[in-house]
Amino acid sequence: MYPNDGFRELGRQECLRLLVMAPVGRIVYTHQALPAVTPVNFGLDADGAVLLRTSTASELAHAVDGAVVAFEADEVDADTHSGWSVVVTGRAGIVTDPAEATRLERVTPNSYAPSPEEVFVRIEPELVTGRELVAGRTVYGVHLSA
Repeated sequence: MYPNDGFRELGRQECLRLLVMAPVGRIVYTHQALPAVTPVNFGLDADGAVLLRTSTASELAHAVDGAVVAFEADEVDADTHSGWSVVVTGRAGIVTDPAEATRLERVTPNSYAPSPEEVFVRIEPELVTGRELVAGRTVYGVHLSA
């Protein structure tokens, strides 16, 4: 980021606090050597790991297991020209431990597209970054608020 660009960098804890408020995010991964993005509902574990459920047979489950992925969530208010965006980057993995899967049943929201056979995907938060678009800032001589 550049000084006075209208954005404020967010610290890790602030990023995680904002993620808790977002109902939906996007997981970014590689599919057949091309970038792919899938919107998902999700939860956060106590350590900041992103948790989601998907069908055992889904393309997503096969593509992300063991891969480094990005997860992004945001909130934007078009009227006030304000908002935030948070990105969690880390290795994703399918949870295979039965005891851990049982625990995640209690803390991870149900998938918006439930399947009879689901798995949990856990994204380890190796890099957590975010930025906030601050309302009413002037950038390059242009006032950003309406």
